[in-house]
Amino acid sequence: MSRAPFQLAPLDAAHERAGFDSDSEPLNRYLREQVAQDIRRRVAACFVALADGPCIAGYYTLASASLRLADLPASTDKKLPRYPTVPAVRMGRLAVDRAFKGHGLGGALLADALSRAAHAKIAAFALVVDAKDGAAAAFYRHHDFIALPDSPLTLFLPLATVHHWPGFL
Repeated sequence: MSRAPFQLAPLDAAHERAGFDSDSEPLNRYLREQVAQDIRRRVAACFVALADGPCIAGYYTLASASLRLADLPASTDKKLPRYPTVPAVRMGRLAVDRAFKGHGLGGALLADALSRAAHAKIAAFALVVDAKDGAAAAFYRHHDFIALPDSPLTLFLPLATVHHWPGFL
């Protein structure tokens, strides 16, 4: 089935959150009940893919974070200054509505998140994610993310490499 391109935008009150249904009840509940508070408190930003007007087909959140230098793979930390932590952007949540799964929307949302992080005026070394399970970790590894050696469900992608990333916007 072919769908029209999605419009990507920051979440606002006009977007219909109640009908969103991914395969994860915690991600559905977050969008319905908590995201607006996180945005008001400036602890997260939420971006949505819109289909058919205000209908949300998918979403992701971004927030500032840091990575401990000691947690990074040795091949990566050799290239960084000797600070205890390096700045990062955390993609806290990524979800696609069931009706839009299998159309590449997850990868498109990830590309948009990478683009926003890479083009931000405030520097960050990487986009970091906490995968909820092995399948989610495999999704990120497929997109060249690197697992932390001692935390295989925490993955990162150096933002300096995203200009070469397939799908980079």
